[in-house]
Amino acid sequence: MIAKLKGLVDSVDTDSAVIDVGGVGYLVSASARTLRDLAVGGQATMLVETIVREDAISLYGFLDTAERDWFRILTTVQGVGARVALSILSTLSPDEIARAIAAQDKGTLSRPAGVGPKLAARLATELKDKAAAFGIAAAPVSESKTGVPVAAAGSINEDAISALVNLGYKRVEAFGAVARVTQRLGAEAKLDAVIRAGLQELAR
Repeated sequence: MIAKLKGLVDSVDTDSAVIDVGGVGYLVSASARTLRDLAVGGQATMLVETIVREDAISLYGFLDTAERDWFRILTTVQGVGARVALSILSTLSPDEIARAIAAQDKGTLSRPAGVGPKLAARLATELKDKAAAFGIAAAPVSESKTGVPVAAAGSINEDAISALVNLGYKRVEAFGAVARVTQRLGAEAKLDAVIRAGLQELAR
């Protein structure tokens, strides 16, 4: 199995690149985010996920471990093949994916091409335990009786998130800001203090 390629970037297409390693060109599919960082004629070191099927051996390349790890995780969800996983990674960074899942923000998760509302809901549900392991600065999350995720500090955090959403911020942004503020101020912080600090955090 090919796990890494190091060589010259021979060409870059809309959804793939050719990496020349010692005169052999490897066709590597990649996210738009990764392809933007490749320069034809330049050196590149790519982490590679090799997928073997009866009719083909396909290589998927990544410039950092977080993107590769999320590719592996995303493709464990029913309905997410390699192409859909790359579409998600082209639209959302690994950190944005983690935050969207932790916040159960199905709107953000449905933005990538190929991801409809049902698949977005499945991603949010099946991967919620994975989000915390990928650099998301969030307070522990539990589910309320309605199935809606609520930060450990309870209704104050949820009320603060709702207030920020009502002010025009996206839920995933509000969730991240409130999580960071709660870590800094502590679980005993008052609602108005959390909202003010959250606004300051979002204004940065």
